[in-house]
Amino acid sequence: MSAWLISLEGTDAGRTLALVLALTAAVLHAFFGALQKGRHDPWLSRGVIDFSYGLMAAPFALFVVPWPEAHMWPIFAAAFVIHTGYKITQALAYTRGAYTVVYPVVRGSGPVFTVIGAGLLFGEVFSATQWLGVATLVSGIFGLAAYNLRHVTVDRDTLGAALGMAVLTGAFVAVYTTWDAYGIRSTADPFTFLAWFFFIDGFALPLPAYLRWRQMLPRPAPGPLLARGVLGGLVALASFGSIMLATRLDKVGEAAVSRETSTVFAALIGWLVLKERVGRFRLLLMMLIALGAVIVETGG
Repeated sequence: MSAWLISLEGTDAGRTLALVLALTAAVLHAFFGALQKGRHDPWLSRGVIDFSYGLMAAPFALFVVPWPEAHMWPIFAAAFVIHTGYKITQALAYTRGAYTVVYPVVRGSGPVFTVIGAGLLFGEVFSATQWLGVATLVSGIFGLAAYNLRHVTVDRDTLGAALGMAVLTGAFVAVYTTWDAYGIRSTADPFTFLAWFFFIDGFALPLPAYLRWRQMLPRPAPGPLLARGVLGGLVALASFGSIMLATRLDKVGEAAVSRETSTVFAALIGWLVLKERVGRFRLLLMMLIALGAVIVETGG
């Protein structure tokens, strides 16, 4: 599997697979965001999700994939710090603002920072047409956030702080996307990076989440919480794993932009599954987001 994947790097087939992986990550990330923001406290949800995917990754890291090269340990250490910062700011944003407002802002600010970071670290250059695509996509995402902000009726007193945290979370998304791309390109076997990343990253929030759960009165029932953690762990492995592999196969910036169509899928989930009303204006914004991603992919 590893040899086949590596053979696709720099080829048209690899570029196509990277796009498929990025769009897969977009769909799954929409589900992942809804899982963390759902009916449970975001800190608890993230804690059990981390615990679940850490346990799932452990046997693969320890017994299946080749062990990391010596130079990989500082990369893993930095990734752990970056992802922990991302999780903290995301949870702070989710506890202060409505999901339909916070999520688009996070996803809208992320690709801009990522494209800049990929240019600095990997020397990637976007054409004028691709920058137009980025602007189109980001306009659609922030337009969706502004529309939701106007109509939201919950947590309005803390929305200012939530939006600030959302932008900071978007910056962390850019940093971890760029750094993870560097990490997965720094090892001979990409699945070594994936297995060890998820194994190490799983240690970040379970203990703080458990301590938070102990202090709650009444405490949420552990059964449904753990079930959400297992489901979220599987989604996280597939979602984050897909985007990491995409950044090894193709340009980091293009993969990041394609992933941010997750905002469209989040809205579609709300419409098809939760029976939320979309409306013509939101539908137009969703089409704008999709159009931006298409422009980026075809304008290179």
